[in-house]
Amino acid sequence: MAKKQKNIRLWFQAAWFAVTNGYAKGFLEGKIYKGQIKYVCVPGLNCYSCPGALGSCPIGSLQAVLDSGKFRVSCYVFGFLMLFGALLGRFVCGWLCPFGLVQDLLHKIPLFRKKKNMPGHRALKYLRYVILVLFVILLPMTVVGITGMGDPWFCKYICPSGTLLGGLPLLASNPTLRSAVGFLFSWKMFVLLLILFVSIKYYRPFCKYVCPLGAIYGVFNPIALYRFSVDEAKCIHCGKCKSVCGMDIPVWEKPNSFDCIRCGDCKAACPTGAIQSTIDQLRVKPYGGIKQPDIEK
Repeated sequence: MAKKQKNIRLWFQAAWFAVTNGYAKGFLEGKIYKGQIKYVCVPGLNCYSCPGALGSCPIGSLQAVLDSGKFRVSCYVFGFLMLFGALLGRFVCGWLCPFGLVQDLLHKIPLFRKKKNMPGHRALKYLRYVILVLFVILLPMTVVGITGMGDPWFCKYICPSGTLLGGLPLLASNPTLRSAVGFLFSWKMFVLLLILFVSIKYYRPFCKYVCPLGAIYGVFNPIALYRFSVDEAKCIHCGKCKSVCGMDIPVWEKPNSFDCIRCGDCKAACPTGAIQSTIDQLRVKPYGGIKQPDIEK
């Protein structure tokens, strides 16, 4: 059951990637799609510069607002993040993020002994909040050039998704761009290759330790419309939920942890069906008839 759940999720992730990055002409010509729907954000870390991208990344859009130098607030970007956070939480990370799919596929490569967490996990998992505050919010707002505009620091200096899905396809199709490659792109390639390599051994290191979008959505996990609960009457504390959880969460204690990406592996592995989602709880149980009272003879 758990294996079937994993396969369903992988196919769903691939289908979502095809839908949101389906501008084939962009890949063929090495040009970015600039139609009207490009102004619409998609939930995951989907790079604006990807030649096939039909929508924009919410983190990139947020920085574009904050680095304007005029401290203008975009109700749309904040509203978008709050909407998907309140509805789905980190379900977006588990099912709708293209770079999450990349990490999942890399972790399936039969190399190294697989581990869930990197050394120093307890401290490293707070790094994504530091990156969110520093590289997504503070630096774009405060460090500006002579034009009064700041840089999209996270996109420019860190984001491996942008390098993989945007930078590399554009360079492959544009000789002029390749001749202009300098130290910055070399640095971004180093970050990308490091994360890709580490992803083979450790489960989703970017999602656990680096991604600011996951940091935002994770805060909504306990209150999102789609969340998990554990039926204490059914739970036998066997630990199978944690053993299959790539994020290494004790689900019986923290079913709505900030780290949970809602992959559903714990639900599929639970032998007693103790773990339920809000969707499960809304399902109408089949009518079993009226129970007749016992009559003593």
